[in-house]
Amino acid sequence: MPLTALAVRQAKPKTKPYKLFDERGLFLLVNPTGSKLWRFKYHYGRKEKQLSFGLYPDISLAQARDARSEARQELVIGIDPSSVRKARKAAFEADVTTFEMVAREWLMDMSLKWAKSHYTKVARRLEREIFPSVGRLPIIEIGPRDLLVPLRAIVDRGNRETARRVKQICGQVFRYAVATGRADRDITPDLNGALPPPVTRHHPSITDPDEIGGLLRAIDGYSGSPITKLALQLAPLVFVRPGELRGTRRGQKRF
Repeated sequence: MPLTALAVRQAKPKTKPYKLFDERGLFLLVNPTGSKLWRFKYHYGRKEKQLSFGLYPDISLAQARDARSEARQELVIGIDPSSVRKARKAAFEADVTTFEMVAREWLMDMSLKWAKSHYTKVARRLEREIFPSVGRLPIIEIGPRDLLVPLRAIVDRGNRETARRVKQICGQVFRYAVATGRADRDITPDLNGALPPPVTRHHPSITDPDEIGGLLRAIDGYSGSPITKLALQLAPLVFVRPGELRGTRRGQKRF
């Protein structure tokens, strides 16, 4: 049963800490000293984590539930709620607007417009490639050299195309910061020519009948996921891009 405001108010301390559970990971930790702390238990990256929402009665049951709903929304779109709060705390303590703070605000805005898969990909690229090096820097003080360091690290791993895409993402964050009055300009154009271009690989169509027959036999002999096999068998019949085929739904015309 979910908690009630009366149950929270009447919770008495015991000799050992104990928990009063609400719903969907929210619980009240009652300490022997009498303090009551709101906690949210969740899993991210196959690890169990906890988030603190503050003390009762400073934070009411309704407010704790609102904070839980916000954290669960972040989890749904692939963001660790703990990292969001750390970024906010760092920005508050430093009294500055950091790159990560603006980027996460921009991501939340984009989450209403993008597909979940695209949102998750963009968020993870920022979290893995950019936040560790420039995330805590004041966005208005970040220069081209600051951003070039993590981008070159991506290139050094052999991922030129990823570096180009991450640069584009950073440009979108900077333009959002300019639009909202947190930065003077987008610095990413200053990096034009600083990164090597992606290696272009051409994949010409198969036109030889014997090669086409070999491809069809290979598809029929595929022994992996049944869904993947069905998609492979359908692809030669409809001639659409893989992304369009993957995103097709029943009753939905995508081609």
